[in-house]
Amino acid sequence: MTDHGKLSSLLSLEQVRGFVVVAEEGNFRRAAERLQMTQPPLSRQIQKLERDIGVLLLDRAQRQVALTPAGEAFLAEARRLLALAEAAPGTARLVAAGHTGTVRIGFTATAGFGFLGGFLNQISRALPEVELTLGEHVSAEQFGELASGRLDLALARPPFDRVEFDGRLVHREPLVLAVPQSHRLAGSGPLPIRELEGERLLVYAPGPARYFAELTTRALAGISYDTADRLTQVHTMLALVSAGRGLALVPETAGRLHPDGVRYRPLGGVREHAELYAVWRRHPANPALRRVIDLLETWPDS
Repeated sequence: MTDHGKLSSLLSLEQVRGFVVVAEEGNFRRAAERLQMTQPPLSRQIQKLERDIGVLLLDRAQRQVALTPAGEAFLAEARRLLALAEAAPGTARLVAAGHTGTVRIGFTATAGFGFLGGFLNQISRALPEVELTLGEHVSAEQFGELASGRLDLALARPPFDRVEFDGRLVHREPLVLAVPQSHRLAGSGPLPIRELEGERLLVYAPGPARYFAELTTRALAGISYDTADRLTQVHTMLALVSAGRGLALVPETAGRLHPDGVRYRPLGGVREHAELYAVWRRHPANPALRRVIDLLETWPDS
């Protein structure tokens, strides 16, 4: 039997439909009447079909037409082809209207700690026929993927090019202090930021983790502290905090990670918040993405 892809390129829908009706009726005359055509062209159509695929589909030896074993197998494929052909216009209309389709979403590791799952669930509830595919990237990489068309939507940290991209704030959270449980500051309740004077802090690398490097620098303005390792990923910071390598300022949702021996304390006197934006190219061509953007316009303020 010819494979599905090659089969569909060899045959016309008229041939396939004619064969299915003959198989269902078991009779050329009744099949021709159902198809509103005469019997001779229908017979020639089926003969051509058999020549095209190289097998005998119908046993014509008896008064009632019967399917050969090859015909039985081909009937299932023929019905599948017809179903695809009949569904295609409706599917195309749904895609064009954005009711179905795929939206490729990028996200940062910290977005995955607490925000991402709920964000995706809300989109899926509102747009159940839209498929969401995911890719984890730092913010700078996401903007490159957006510009190239490999991503439709980025969940990324600011700033971003407001000429090339549009975006909406979707999440905002405070910074907290991650501290070893044996440390003198591992208490409870808000900790004044000035209490970090003279402490050893793990800090963010200014290149790959530029956003958090600048955010924490502003939060620690006026505080003198010892600088420990320069890192890019929050989960690595927490592992080193657990090992007693220093303290770290991390977004509040990092508290959903529970490495052994790490406590989290709110910080008093810190105005800076970590912000997350949904970002997309201006004038997107993907109809499903446009529906996601419409949904974001009603997103609750963070």
